[in-house]
Amino acid sequence: MSFTDLFESGEHKRNLGHFASIANMAAVNGALNAEEEKMLRRFAKKLDIDESEYEAVLKNPTKYPINPPNDADRRLERMHDLFEMIFADHEIDDHERFLIEKYAIGLGYTAELAQKLIKRSVEIYSGGLDMEDYRYLLNRE
Repeated sequence: MSFTDLFESGEHKRNLGHFASIANMAAVNGALNAEEEKMLRRFAKKLDIDESEYEAVLKNPTKYPINPPNDADRRLERMHDLFEMIFADHEIDDHERFLIEKYAIGLGYTAELAQKLIKRSVEIYSGGLDMEDYRYLLNRE
């Protein structure tokens, strides 16, 4: 196995763990609705998750660990993905807030920074922001 194969394998594991986090967030309110299913399919394609992995993750999304990226922009992108799923129904409930805080800490944010990031994200997030708008608004004072 070459060095690049090892890197790609590690990256795929991070993507699989991230997809599981998104799926767990989608399933927090029970059965998936059509919008959540559509978003999960889109994230699966974006993260290079094949059909068998997709089905396995949906059966037990908590089985997969959070493997945080080393890069701050990639961590922020992962938070953005999670907020997209949370706001698929245009609201955040207490359980989703608890999970997003847990994932933020798992991604490497301190508890204090995670709470600030989540509070600010909830204030600005409308469900339709792209990554650049999200980054700009989040870092704005």
